[in-house]
Amino acid sequence: MPKFVRIALALLVVSVLCACNSHPASGEKKASGELRVALLTPGPVSDAGWNAAAYEGLELIKAKLGADTALVQTKSPADFEDAFRDFATRGFDLIFAHGFEYTDSALDVARSFPNTYFVVSSGVESSTNVASITFDVDQATYVEGVLAARVSKTGVVGAVGGIELPSIKLFFEGFKRGFLAEQPKGRILISYTGNFDDVGAAKEAALAQISQGADVLIHNADAAGLGVFLAAEQGHAYAFGVFTNQNNVAPDVILASAVTSTPLAFLKIATEVKEKHFHPGMLEFGMQDGMVSVVFNPKLEPRIPPAALEHARKVEHDLATGQIVLSPTK
Repeated sequence: MPKFVRIALALLVVSVLCACNSHPASGEKKASGELRVALLTPGPVSDAGWNAAAYEGLELIKAKLGADTALVQTKSPADFEDAFRDFATRGFDLIFAHGFEYTDSALDVARSFPNTYFVVSSGVESSTNVASITFDVDQATYVEGVLAARVSKTGVVGAVGGIELPSIKLFFEGFKRGFLAEQPKGRILISYTGNFDDVGAAKEAALAQISQGADVLIHNADAAGLGVFLAAEQGHAYAFGVFTNQNNVAPDVILASAVTSTPLAFLKIATEVKEKHFHPGMLEFGMQDGMVSVVFNPKLEPRIPPAALEHARKVEHDLATGQIVLSPTK
C-alpha cells in the first residue's frame, strides 16, 4: 500500500472520531459568553485538502477561543438548508459552509436567524449576516503553472477537477496563465469527474491526460485528488498539491502545494464574531496578506533545475509584494 494511501486512511479514522465527538447534544445549553461555531463540508475532512483545511480551522477556533464546535458533512444539496436551520435553531453564533454550492441556502436561511452569522467559502454573495470568503489561490496556482512550464519536457500539462464550479475554473485559470506565460505554445488538458469522492475516476482522468503527453498534473478534486497522485506515480509524472501542504501525501511526485491559510481566516472571523465587531461582506484573502502561499517539496527540489526553482520563487515574491498583479479573468 503506497505511503500516502496509508496516511489518508489514518486521517479518515482520526477525522471520523473527531467529527463524532464534535457534535453537542441537541438539548445542550449554551454557557454564558460561550462562542458556538459549526462547520458544514461537502465531503470528508479526511481528504488532506479542501475539507481538511476547514476542519483544521474549526479545531483552531476550539483551541484558541474555547469555542463549542460541531461538524456535519452534507451528503447532497437537499441537506444544506436542514443543516443550517438545525445549527441556527440550536443557538450557534457562527456557521461556516465550506463551498460555493452553499450560497443560496445560506442566504435563504439567514433571513430567519438574524443573530447567527453564516460564512460561505468561495461564495459570491453577502447580506447583513452572510459573508463570503475568497482566497486568491489562483496566485499560487499561477506560480505552480510557471514551475510546471519550466519542468515539463512535453509542453503538455493536465488538470483534473471534481465538479465544474466557478471557483475551480478560476483555480485552473491561474495555473493555465502561469504555464502559458512561460510556454505560449504549450497545451493544458482540463477534465472534470463530476464528483469529489471518486478516487478511481480521478485516477482514470489523470491517466488519460498522461496518455496524451501530460507530464505535470494539478487537481482540485478534494478526496478524489488522491487518484491524481496515484496516476502521477504510475505514469511517471509530477503533480501539485492544493489547499493544504500535501507534499507528504505523495512525496515522490508532488513538486509543491498551493496552500491557503483557511484555518487562520476562520480564526480571524470567529474572533471578530466573539468580540462583536464582525462585519459580513465579500472577504478576500491572498498572498499580500500572507493567506496564500506556495510550499515547495524539499524532497523533490534537487530534481528541479535551479534556474526554474529560482524563477518560480521570484514570481511568488513579486505576486506577494504587488509587483505582479493578476488581472481579473472574463
